[in-house]
Amino acid sequence: MEEKKFDLNSLIGFVLLGAIMLWWMWSNQPTPEELEAEKNAKTEEVQKVAETEKTTTFDTTSDEIIQVTDSLSLLNAQAQLGAFAYSATLADTETVLENEVLKLVISNKGGQIKEALLKNYVTYDSLPLYIIKDNNASFNLNFGTSDNRTLNTKDLLFEPSLTTNGENQVLSMKLKVDNNKFLEYHYEIKPNEYMVDFNVRSQGLSSTFNTSQQVNLDWNLEAFRKEKSIRYENQQTEMYYEKDDEDIDYLSVGGEDDAEEVNVNWVAYKQHFFSTILITEQAFDKATLASKTLVVDEEVDTTFTKAFSLKAPLAIQNGELNYDMSWYIGPNDYQILKKYDRNIKEIVNLGWGIFGYINRLVFVPVFNFLQGFIGNYGLIIILLTIVVRIIMSPLVYKSYLSSAKMKVLKPEMEEINKRLPGKENAMKRQQETMAVQSKAGVSPLAGCIPAVLQMPVFFALFRFFPSNIDLRQKSFLWATDLSAYDSVFELPFHIPMYGSHISLFPILASIAIFFYMRMSQSQQMNMQQPTQEGMPDMQKMMKMMMYFSPVMMLIFFNMYASSLSLYYFVSNLLTIIIMLIIKHYIIDEDKIHAKIQENKLKPKKEGKFRQRLNDAMKQAQDQQAKKKK
Repeated sequence: MEEKKFDLNSLIGFVLLGAIMLWWMWSNQPTPEELEAEKNAKTEEVQKVAETEKTTTFDTTSDEIIQVTDSLSLLNAQAQLGAFAYSATLADTETVLENEVLKLVISNKGGQIKEALLKNYVTYDSLPLYIIKDNNASFNLNFGTSDNRTLNTKDLLFEPSLTTNGENQVLSMKLKVDNNKFLEYHYEIKPNEYMVDFNVRSQGLSSTFNTSQQVNLDWNLEAFRKEKSIRYENQQTEMYYEKDDEDIDYLSVGGEDDAEEVNVNWVAYKQHFFSTILITEQAFDKATLASKTLVVDEEVDTTFTKAFSLKAPLAIQNGELNYDMSWYIGPNDYQILKKYDRNIKEIVNLGWGIFGYINRLVFVPVFNFLQGFIGNYGLIIILLTIVVRIIMSPLVYKSYLSSAKMKVLKPEMEEINKRLPGKENAMKRQQETMAVQSKAGVSPLAGCIPAVLQMPVFFALFRFFPSNIDLRQKSFLWATDLSAYDSVFELPFHIPMYGSHISLFPILASIAIFFYMRMSQSQQMNMQQPTQEGMPDMQKMMKMMMYFSPVMMLIFFNMYASSLSLYYFVSNLLTIIIMLIIKHYIIDEDKIHAKIQENKLKPKKEGKFRQRLNDAMKQAQDQQAKKKK
């Protein structure tokens, strides 16, 4: 085998070749002037591309769809998207729809709303109020194709076409197979309207859709915090929906909740004062609804309140989709919502049953009337309170009159207790007490009925003020927002259930309710029969309530709307004044005593109910006597 030897000539040849290559590269490098010119050319090219991507309208009048020039990219798009490969040739751009109150930014990607801005409102910290922004919402259709693909519209690019219909702006977003075959989202926005027409339809896709696979609508939203108290806002944030026959229902407020419903007409992601509602003319045959609270720690979780989700299959008829829908993106204003015939006004929580009727028929019209000529909403609340107290004053008078009558009879009832002591005389003692009251024409229930009649008004207003968006960010005295708490001092620590601030109106309301209950207690003690053996001491219980109720109001109302605390403060203050006027200037106990004595002398025929009650008590008394023997 021949031994390899070192070849000096080869080495010299390689060195010379390397030197020649280095000289060629050095001599052909661009000058600084050439580098600067190339940089400027690239900058101009980027700007031209950016300007092209910002274009929101496209010429779709041509019969032929413009194809990509890169054949490899086209092959990849066809492999991934099949018949919808044209989507890959489009740019990811945005189109703006807006009127005087609402601005929507629609993205080509998914053809969905990317931003929704309410122009006439701001957040609690004076920032623009967005319902949708920064990918907090998603609207997607999931469907199968005849070539066994499963696609999601949120991942595909639609082709936009912006036109007008009179004063309305119309946006057509098409996911195309070709110019005659497409899936379309059709948006139409009218002047000064929060309601946006939204249609989902397909054309020529009967052979493209896999009709054995459902088309699934998937709508999700994480609700931004918009109010000062995230805890209070979260309590008022919930999902409403309407089933057939105007049956309104909602998911629970706290934690997580979900439901499966049939024949759903609309779904509302309702926050305290603002909502996003999807309304469909053709009811969803089945809908899966879910709500989840995102606020675990109020000091940390300050961006979102709840996460909402709707999943619903869409029916394919004759191989095509055709759903007429609407979006309502706006305030929970009862006056605005009630003009639509879809019953969406029910998302404004004015109370159920009689409480809701009182608010709709009385307080909403009266408030709107006062609002027409008074600009200060604190004064409107005070005037509304005065009107309510004047209307309720006859009930207060009836209650106080009954109290005065019972006070006159109290010595006689105490005498009965002394004469018939012990448990064995309980039935007879009660019978004689009722006989004395009947002869005097006094009923112990006469003082309770006025209080019961006032309760519906109390609960109605408890719902009315927190739900009234007209009070939002309206100031009065030290309260900067009558729909939120009126903090006058920030605490350096957090108190469970109370918060990290001190509100003044709840303190004033608690003081007023303490003195009101103190006066009411003395009034009720006059009506209360003397404590009998074996029976609970009502006086002690009422004393406990006199201290317990103001403390509870002080704690719970610290986070509530200051308008509600203002109402209760003024209401209790007026009630105290009315009670003092009735006591010192209207009620005359001497006249009442004389009237009772006069009633005793008159023969009085007992009613059937009283007779049956007396007979029952007499039978019970006889049985007790037999057992004793």
